[in-house]
Amino acid sequence: MEPRLDHQVKDAVATVVISNPAKRNAMTAAMWRALPPLLDDLSADPTVRALVLTGEGGTFCAGADISTLQGSSADAQGLAVAAEEALAAFPKPTLAAVRGHCVGGGSQLAAACDLRFAQEGALFGVTPARLGIVYPASSTRRLVRLVGPATTKYLLFSAELIDAERALRTGLVDEVLPEGDLDGRVAEFTATLVARSQLTQAAAKEFANGRTDRDDHWTEQARGSGDTAEGVAAFLERRQARFTWSLPGRG
Repeated sequence: MEPRLDHQVKDAVATVVISNPAKRNAMTAAMWRALPPLLDDLSADPTVRALVLTGEGGTFCAGADISTLQGSSADAQGLAVAAEEALAAFPKPTLAAVRGHCVGGGSQLAAACDLRFAQEGALFGVTPARLGIVYPASSTRRLVRLVGPATTKYLLFSAELIDAERALRTGLVDEVLPEGDLDGRVAEFTATLVARSQLTQAAAKEFANGRTDRDDHWTEQARGSGDTAEGVAAFLERRQARFTWSLPGRG
């Protein structure tokens, strides 16, 4: 089959699957280009409340498929950065479900997600030093925010792979699951996410990502949403809250 990005929406969760198994799910130029418009469509879909990014089979993503990237390394890097930034800007919660190798461009995509769950045995690496490539400033800053300067330097200077347990200790990964448990845990956690207030999540994501100039906007959204009243009522009545505020869709 041709390398591609598959996706489906089920129970308010969009799952995007990186599919290029012949090359350990390496991203081709066409796949890098396809990701931002796909994310735009899923962002505008009012039925989507969370997104999972994963790889087909036993590998998350081994980086860029160099054979499909013609021209300068800067051109190829630009495609990866555009896809990474589109993923980071997705306004709803995102989670990378990682098996096997998560390397190079794959690590950029995983780092751009809000959360990362990994299966035992997963390997992570940021490897431009093996190719003499300058890692993008935006990607470096994101990695520093995630794991701190010392671990960022370790990964970038050495291009060494680290295992899931070390990734967990450094903050690169949020949970490590035994083999066979990853899908179930991701389904369980995303079910929790979609049951929570999208208003709270959207505001928290903006603030956590460094945008702090919209307090008045979110205060106004909360005032008119009804989510707070519903949350308090559900708590007092000992029932599941039914939040209704949602991000505006397209059209």
